[in-house]
Amino acid sequence: MGLAIAALAAAGLACNIGQTGPEDATSLPAQEQVSPDTETEIEPVFEGGAVSSLQNVRQAVVQIEAQGTFVDPEFGLQVNSAGRGSGFIIDPSGIAVTNNHVVTGAALLKVWVGGESEPRNARVLGVSECSDLAVIDIEGDNHPYLDWYEGSIDVGLEIYSAGFPLGDPEFTLTKGIVSKASTSGETNWASLDSVLEHDATINPGNSGGPLVDSSGRIVGVNFASNPTFSQYFAIPRDVAAGIIDQLRRDQDVDSIGVNGKAVVSDDGSLSGVWVSSVASGSAADKAGVQPGDILTTMEGLSLAMDGTMADYCNILRTKGPDATLSIEVFRYEDEQYLQGQINGRPLETSFSFETELGSAIADEGGSTNGSYSSYVSVSDDFGTISVEIPSEWADVDGSPWVSDGKVIGAQIKAAVSVDDYLSYWDEPGMFFGASDDLADLGGYIELLDIRRQDFLVPCELDGRYDYEGVLYRGKYDLFFNCGGEGGTWLLVLATVPRDDPSQFVVMLEVQIVGDGDLEAVDRILESFEVVAALP
Repeated sequence: MGLAIAALAAAGLACNIGQTGPEDATSLPAQEQVSPDTETEIEPVFEGGAVSSLQNVRQAVVQIEAQGTFVDPEFGLQVNSAGRGSGFIIDPSGIAVTNNHVVTGAALLKVWVGGESEPRNARVLGVSECSDLAVIDIEGDNHPYLDWYEGSIDVGLEIYSAGFPLGDPEFTLTKGIVSKASTSGETNWASLDSVLEHDATINPGNSGGPLVDSSGRIVGVNFASNPTFSQYFAIPRDVAAGIIDQLRRDQDVDSIGVNGKAVVSDDGSLSGVWVSSVASGSAADKAGVQPGDILTTMEGLSLAMDGTMADYCNILRTKGPDATLSIEVFRYEDEQYLQGQINGRPLETSFSFETELGSAIADEGGSTNGSYSSYVSVSDDFGTISVEIPSEWADVDGSPWVSDGKVIGAQIKAAVSVDDYLSYWDEPGMFFGASDDLADLGGYIELLDIRRQDFLVPCELDGRYDYEGVLYRGKYDLFFNCGGEGGTWLLVLATVPRDDPSQFVVMLEVQIVGDGDLEAVDRILESFEVVAALP
């Protein structure tokens, strides 16, 4: 399938970030360098307290080594892999800041403080996937620490990037100025409305290190670079400080527990958030998300189609990470689709009509009408049922479901032309009805049997199959050659709620004229729902 990490510059987006991301901003230990634990210990300039000079910044800047097992979209499974980034202490108790992509999913952290020869242990207190921030607690007390810069952060402000680039144990400080006080922070691993652009060189391994002023006070947190154009980016103080205050209280922000990045297949047919690692015990872990999975949809919205984390993060910020969030996952290793919920039902294998019937429709002479441009959610006139349909199906009838002159429930008919859908086999469209008038309709199997009789003459019956959805279960009949040889396929589905089968019955009928309609069927089946009391 040829997955490639979406390069923002190549995608032609307005954002200037994208050449250096978590895949290289957090560096593997430099091969030509000896390990920090064999280096000569650097004598500290002072002990404890807030750093007040550029000379002493090194005492509060740390090198972090994250060890664990990760799945990379380019290199595959990386067992017992170690990557290094930077960080900085903000409290004498050992509270330190780094990037989320440096630490999330790691089995253990080693932290070298102030040039010490032996690493210290640390634990993650909180992370923000979307802001690419993390707070860790380093063992020990009376650490030197950095204070926040309190002045205005304007273009031309003299700044310095501090950290440990390229996995080198030697502390590095580079000088520059703020080039832009605000620029877009949409990347393939984070989503920030505004970040700082500067020209104080950072390299892989600088991730999570501080951007400081001439007195050693924190201006921002380095997280990305575009070295081709000497552009370097930091999460600004005004964005970072408030998030860090939450993270240090053992609270995650805009996070479900994954170390992820946006990916898009070479042909654009598949996009989503590639999961490199999963934090144990997190919401993603409990849902069954695994390293190597691709989160393709969340709450019915396709993710990362623009090569960024924007949609993923906007959903988390709108709904909140504690909300129940529907997800669809493509398990790349097995080429298997799964559906489930964050903070709800765990992932399970999902059936795809597009996958199962695509070749069959082509073999039977069905048309290749291509994908629909987008999908919209529609409701009936009472607001009791809803479903997502192609935006091209703009003719929508949400009047009551009537049988023999009696209102028996709610219904939606949708097509480019509902009249043509009801009259001809070559017009794709949909009927969705829900009724609690079981005395008239009987059970869902009886209802399906009745409808089968209506289609046995104009169509050929392929068979009856079980349907197992997240909210509903039932059976469906599949017909083909409707209207003649090589004609339309027809799906007729009858279901009941999983939690209370006697509550109501749902009937779905979809005419499948071409391969693009299979995608519509999958979207309809993923989204149809009874949301209020039926009429």
